[in-house]
Amino acid sequence: MKKFSHLNASGEVKMVDVSAKPPVQREAVARGVILLQESTLAAIEQDQVAKGNVLACARVAGILAAKKTGELIPLCHPLNLTHCSVEFEIPPSRDRVVITASARITAATGVEMEALTAVSVAALTLYDMCKALDKAMRITDIVLVSKSKK
Repeated sequence: MKKFSHLNASGEVKMVDVSAKPPVQREAVARGVILLQESTLAAIEQDQVAKGNVLACARVAGILAAKKTGELIPLCHPLNLTHCSVEFEIPPSRDRVVITASARITAATGVEMEALTAVSVAALTLYDMCKALDKAMRITDIVLVSKSKK
């Protein structure tokens, strides 16, 4: 069995030491879904949600969350992102919003937690802004789509 690098010799959690690793260009993409009623989607598209522009707010919240991932997840390294984007897609079924986030960095450690955090917080923001309109919303299928390094 592979040794788990987040545990010390006594079995206590620790942050992994990446100081000996060279900085490398890294990118991660994550995706998630929020299921909602078609009427909620219409209100979002027509900017009729009382709390404001839902997608703009959720995009900014996701980007801000990605930048703070090291503060939110105890063993994540604090990273200075070089890029983060949050995009929304409304499929023809009109019963969901698909959220995709990408994050890039040149560093000694990966950036997948930042992409996942961006998707999660964007979905939570969308939920918060629309909860008065739609009690049946569900956040689902948050996954890491890809990660790469050059």
